Amino acid sequence: MAKNERKFRGKREKPEYEQKLLDLARVTRVVKGGRRFRFRATLVIGNRKGKVGVGVGKGSDVTDAIGKAFADAKKNLITVPIKNNTIAHEIHYKKGSAKIILKPAKEGRSIVAGGAVRAVVDFAGIKDIVSKSLGTANKLNVARATVEALQMLNFSKTRKERIVK
Repeated sequence: MAKNERKFRGKREKPEYEQKLLDLARVTRVVKGGRRFRFRATLVIGNRKGKVGVGVGKGSDVTDAIGKAFADAKKNLITVPIKNNTIAHEIHYKKGSAKIILKPAKEGRSIVAGGAVRAVVDFAGIKDIVSKSLGTANKLNVARATVEALQMLNFSKTRKERIVK
């Protein structure tokens, strides 16, 4: 029987979406009896074929928080239009204090981005892109701003219609 189990060990199905934990924080709530600790997980998921999402989950332990973050990210999936492994046009986007600049890059340039932006564009399936993140360093806000910026991409609009301030 053990021999039969070994035969199928390496043939597990790949998950539908890959995931990366952006941030895991222990948050504290002070009550009369002391401090209550919970965990907050920020997660990016994607299939590297144009679908990506960011989710946040809170729970009493780490696995609960990650599970809830995965469910939240699945609810917030978007489809990114990819053209020749890059984006169609440059985009400047601001959400709160997070400012994101995304620029298309020539083939072979790879992903030139930092932290949360890199994770989001990588899981979206974009292979060549240049980006700059200004303002806040908060990973959740930067990731959400990046997702919303990618949602603004449109192949059909003229340049003047695309510029968002």
